[in-house]
Amino acid sequence: MNLIFLQQAPGGMESILSSIVPFLLIIVIFYFLILRPQQKRQKERALLLESIKKGDKVITSGGIHGIVEGIEEKTLLIKVSDGLKLKMERSAVSTIIGVTDQEPEKKSLLGG
Repeated sequence: MNLIFLQQAPGGMESILSSIVPFLLIIVIFYFLILRPQQKRQKERALLLESIKKGDKVITSGGIHGIVEGIEEKTLLIKVSDGLKLKMERSAVSTIIGVTDQEPEKKSLLGG
């Protein structure tokens, strides 16, 4: 009976490294092309939601346009039309359009 024993070829460490390097490169590429930009967008969104203040014109993710009338920790009171205010989560805001002209600018009152 003849037994054949498999022996490791010389330079076995090099073959292991050459098979691991492509996987490491793929992981690095995924990090810089997918994970890092996503983290950046999440930080920008968090800053957007924290920067909401009373009088801002906003658009919700449902497409509702309104003016922020009240702010709580996690919710906003949004005036949609005269006599109609909706209480929504901050996370429902998708964009801030700008500040309303409800309050006159101090610059114009001071003559400057």
